[in-house]
Amino acid sequence: MAIKVFIDGREGTTGLKIEERLSGRNDIVLLEIDEKLRKNKAERKRLINMSDVTFLCLPDDAARESVSLCENENTIIIDASTAHRTSPEFTYGFPELSDMQREKIRKSKRIAVPGCHASGFIALVYPLVKEGIISPDYPITCHSVTGYSGGGKKMIAEYEDAERDEGLDSPRQYALTQNHKHLPEMTKICGLTYEPHFSPIVSDYFSGMVVTVPLFARLLNKKMTCKELFLFYREYYKNQKFLSVDEDESSFINANYLSGSNKMQILVKGNNERILLISRFDNLGKGASGAAVQCMNIALGLDEGLGL
Repeated sequence: MAIKVFIDGREGTTGLKIEERLSGRNDIVLLEIDEKLRKNKAERKRLINMSDVTFLCLPDDAARESVSLCENENTIIIDASTAHRTSPEFTYGFPELSDMQREKIRKSKRIAVPGCHASGFIALVYPLVKEGIISPDYPITCHSVTGYSGGGKKMIAEYEDAERDEGLDSPRQYALTQNHKHLPEMTKICGLTYEPHFSPIVSDYFSGMVVTVPLFARLLNKKMTCKELFLFYREYYKNQKFLSVDEDESSFINANYLSGSNKMQILVKGNNERILLISRFDNLGKGASGAAVQCMNIALGLDEGLGL
């Protein structure tokens, strides 16, 4: 029997990408809402409760409302918004973190898809805290470069406007007050005592992301070289379908290298005094829609790579 899927908020960037990834699958039936009724609470409630899986691609308040509309105990809710990423009622949708995390996703009816910046940060920092390589109170700094698609339909339109402001020709740093919406999940999931210093940058290309976390070797709890950290990550993330730890001898790291895929790549650069941890992936793939579909596959007991 086909799996019934409803995408609440399918007209947004993430919703359209999820639909694209699912539309070619013969095991999926997409439940569609009439355009005139897409904000109608009663119709949304009907489709949510009819579905086996509902994806929420909505602003936070609307996502919370959609969760409250679900009365079918068998419906799996996968929320791509920020609303439930630190909620104890939702499972954080990053299966590569541990076998236990993948098992939690498999058993869960409520799954929160990680934020794009947060995905890259957590992939780098979570194992270090878990294995005691850094202390939870380590003063972490993080920079992240993303394509403009991460800003949604409004930002995409701004960048692709022929009459756009010339300021869009250059990279732009934002979240200057250090209150980015991904900070709570970055802190909680990694088990950090304090929020990291986080500086995201949006640039003039469509999609792809590079997240970097610099470390001072002298501040590590365990004395480790670049090579030893590389081997640590390779062992930690061995046998993962979508996350690899690779060697890259190039002098430049292209942020759009994995655009269009659900893969994430971890690199270890720098030297034995100042180490640079790097994660590279697609902000619309492993950072959003791809991660959402991967979580659905796991929760349904399917091959997690289906449609990806």
